[in-house]
Amino acid sequence: MALITGLFAFLYHLPQLYKWILKPYYTLSFLMTVAFLVIRKAPGICEHLATNREDGNSCDFDWREVEILMFLSAVVMMKNRRAITLEQHIGNLFLFSKVANVILFFRLDIRLGLLYLILCLAFVMTCKPPLYMGPECIKYFSDKTIDEELQRDTRVTWMVEFYANWSPECQSFASMFADLSLKYNCPGLRFGKLDIGRYGEVSERFRVSTSPLTKQLPSLVLFQGGSEIMRRPMVDHKGRAVSWTFNEENIIREFNLNELFQKSKKLKKGGAKEVVEEEVVEEEVVEEKVVQPDQAIESKKDQ
Repeated sequence: MALITGLFAFLYHLPQLYKWILKPYYTLSFLMTVAFLVIRKAPGICEHLATNREDGNSCDFDWREVEILMFLSAVVMMKNRRAITLEQHIGNLFLFSKVANVILFFRLDIRLGLLYLILCLAFVMTCKPPLYMGPECIKYFSDKTIDEELQRDTRVTWMVEFYANWSPECQSFASMFADLSLKYNCPGLRFGKLDIGRYGEVSERFRVSTSPLTKQLPSLVLFQGGSEIMRRPMVDHKGRAVSWTFNEENIIREFNLNELFQKSKKLKKGGAKEVVEEEVVEEEVVEEKVVQPDQAIESKKDQ
């Protein structure tokens, strides 16, 4: 049953996987993930590799390599328990596979280990994950515009994501936040983003850590009239982020987006009604001012 479910999941995500294959980041990551498997099994190469197998077959895994691969599978499964999007699942697989490959290559031959490690460092420095480029209703802030926009209209509620481009968690969350903005954006509820990796002063002012080991990226903060109402993940008195899972259900429930969206739409309708009523009152006042002189003339004629 699990095999059938996995097969259906693979077929469902096949179009998205096909798009990934065309991107250099995912293509190179896949090649580096299977590098040791290919070398160990490739005819003409595997015969010249060292092995600890009793039968001396250097084209098959020895017991230590099987242990490392099994441990890799267990780590990936544990990490993916908290993964939400398919990008996070694939990212965890790529990351820990590269770590396992480094160990396997060093164990096989120190020269191959050094070569693979150098390739990994060059890959990290030169090849970045592709950024989300899909549809969204999000306003991007800078350090100079965020305060002005948050305080422009006190009736507008803002949900702002503080993110950093170098954070894999932020990159994985980008598509989910874009979907939320498309579903819930309205004149009374707006969505915004600010790259605190570029603006250090803003990160300090809004108390969002940009440390490489931080658990605060991304951070979702709800603002009303320029003041913070709530945020996730929460931060304790020691400045540490409280563990929180970023998925669509949690965000909708914790921030009460459905009710907030309905109130924002009612606020828009109410505001338009008030404007119409004010215009009607002004027109009546103008008509009275115009009629009064005529009435005065007629009263003089009667006299």
